[in-house]
Amino acid sequence: MRKPPQLMYLSRKEEEDQDQPAPTTDQAGVSAPEGATSPAAPRPASPPQARGSGTSDDERFETASLEGMTMADLMGAADGASRQGRSSRSAGGAPSGTTPSRPARTVDDFDFDEDAFLAALDENEPVGATGDVVTGTVISSESDGVYIDIGGKAPGFMPKAEAGLGVIGNLKERFPKGQPVEVLVTREQNADGMVTISARALALRQSWEKVKQLEAAGKVVQVKVSGFNRGGVTCDLEGLRGFIPRSQLQNGENHEQLVGTSFAVAFLEVNADTRKLVLSEKRAASASLLAELEVGQLVDGQVVSVKPYGFFVDLGGVSGLLHQSSITGVHLRDIREAFSQGERLKALVTQIDPSRGRIALNTALLETQPGELLTAKDTVMAEAEDRANRARLLLRQQEQEAG
Repeated sequence: MRKPPQLMYLSRKEEEDQDQPAPTTDQAGVSAPEGATSPAAPRPASPPQARGSGTSDDERFETASLEGMTMADLMGAADGASRQGRSSRSAGGAPSGTTPSRPARTVDDFDFDEDAFLAALDENEPVGATGDVVTGTVISSESDGVYIDIGGKAPGFMPKAEAGLGVIGNLKERFPKGQPVEVLVTREQNADGMVTISARALALRQSWEKVKQLEAAGKVVQVKVSGFNRGGVTCDLEGLRGFIPRSQLQNGENHEQLVGTSFAVAFLEVNADTRKLVLSEKRAASASLLAELEVGQLVDGQVVSVKPYGFFVDLGGVSGLLHQSSITGVHLRDIREAFSQGERLKALVTQIDPSRGRIALNTALLETQPGELLTAKDTVMAEAEDRANRARLLLRQQEQEAG
């Protein structure tokens, strides 16, 4: 009779135990207790009992082909690395089979339409970044704001408060359907693709730019007083709120009575970042006088202040500086040798700076020889008109030679 085959049963715990080294005798020479089973030794399984008289288990279940295989081989490893490690520990050391890898796909294997891709990008491209100026067409005017087509996937929305400078009562009259309008982007598109826009912000930007140009050119402008406080009065200029300190008013003592009146002002400070617009009525009066002056003109004034570097001369509402280097053609030990405070003099205008309100004067050009102003000052002042004509000719010749 043929001996029935025996199956070896190995649990995963036993497989892990097989990987550990067998215990050795400790340093004291004590060995493992007699009768203890070594962890590395496999535990034999009980042989199955034959079922039936004519057919063996080997023939019925074809178990002969499973001899020498572990449960890991039968169940399959969780990954390739575990399967390979376990197969190396299987009976006989024969490596187990590996699953063939899936071939990698390249870009050419996918359908790709470049034109459709670029068209999708253009369709979803954001319209207008914060601070951009865009032009659109009014779609509709509602009670809370205006919807404007600015070319994006969703219309731009302009809140009622941003419809312009001042108070706008009827949005439909101000923004009829189909009207082109230029606006400023104040907030980029949200999740729905809608952009927040403002006509008021754009008007304010343009107003600040215009005011800066007026300041740089030294212009004098007309304003109307709209209010007052302890420090001065307020006014409107190009849609901006301007402030005129009491010290810069011709009638600063009764400034509350100026509400509703109009007068000329010049610029003291223009700062769009801090929204400061400071004006001066007194400087406007000086600017008007400056506008009447020109380089080479002979002026008559009075010394109002003596400084180590020169004289300040009142020219009838504006002050000019007679620098020590322009008094005479010789070196001065003390500028008081030439003039004293309160003394009247005549001088040539050599430079005008309207933006800073400065006028440069010169008396040395009136001398026929260096130092003449110190030895014959009365003669120089008496002949100042004729000497000024000769000095202007000399200045023109110098400019032509320099040019």
